[in-house]
Amino acid sequence: MKTIVTGGAGLIGSALIRQLNLDGEDDIIVVDRLGQDEKWRHLVPLRFTDYLEAEEFFPRIAAEPDAFGKIATVFHLGACSSTTEKNASYLIANNVRRSQEAARWALGRGARFVYASSAATYGALESDMREDLRPHSLRPLNMYGYSKHLFDLWLRSEGLLKRVVGLKYFNVFGPNEDHKGEMRSVVAKAYEQIRANGTIELFRSYREGVADGEQTRDFLYVKDAAAMTVHLARKRSAGGLYNIGAGLDRSWNDLARAVFAALDMPSRITYVEMPDVLRGKYQYRTVADITRLRGSGWKREATSLEDAVADYVRNYLVTGAVLGSEVAEDSSPSPAVSATK
Repeated sequence: MKTIVTGGAGLIGSALIRQLNLDGEDDIIVVDRLGQDEKWRHLVPLRFTDYLEAEEFFPRIAAEPDAFGKIATVFHLGACSSTTEKNASYLIANNVRRSQEAARWALGRGARFVYASSAATYGALESDMREDLRPHSLRPLNMYGYSKHLFDLWLRSEGLLKRVVGLKYFNVFGPNEDHKGEMRSVVAKAYEQIRANGTIELFRSYREGVADGEQTRDFLYVKDAAAMTVHLARKRSAGGLYNIGAGLDRSWNDLARAVFAALDMPSRITYVEMPDVLRGKYQYRTVADITRLRGSGWKREATSLEDAVADYVRNYLVTGAVLGSEVAEDSSPSPAVSATK
């Protein structure tokens, strides 16, 4: 049976297709909006049966629900992921209504529905980020996070949340994020800063007891995020919301030093003023509670920040390679996933 991946040319979507390919799966229909940037390059090394633009896919499943035959799994990763997007109407239409359409269609076809929620739904929380928190107690800080939260709430109100898998991705980074512009990870931006002037800029700290650059995040390599996603899709007993993170937090200084180390260069970090618009809602710490993920049978430890940054910088940023270039040469099951079966 077929697999559908919306947002399949994006950061997590293309890594997911790579993971499926490594496990021998290629009966995949990819849905995205390629537009006029270079995102199409992410699809070139990957194996799939068809590609459709979102504006073609959604009207088609509405008019012909059986158009694609039997569907095993729908990975709904397609959304506007910009945390600075101000058009709330667009985010409702794209991130909420389209997600509702995809969920109704997938569940109506008896397919497994796995979708991208976001750690942004937790708002200003800096600890105790658990999936079982009272949903109406969450206060997202931006419209993107709120749009993801609204879809989580809709599934709950419709009694569908336990029948699907919602993934609250934390700070995912890695190859194939070049199309994201200002939403790219600090690793990608830091690499460009080093190439331009040999230094990395980080925000100063404005909280007593927290040194400059010692603010922390739960950084997760995209290859690990994809493996976790496939694991939960295959674990039929899994349902509801799951945090997708490393389960530990590391500082921005740690990340910056890892980029310099990957380039065999001494660290040169400059601390700059944080824009006033950010100071009042800046999180000084985020870390995923991955107890539920562990309870589903996920045993692997996430790739260390140093190893992940080294792989990303040396094998992708320096070379210009896209994720998945190795798939054609190796279609054997990935140890990252097979170890959890």
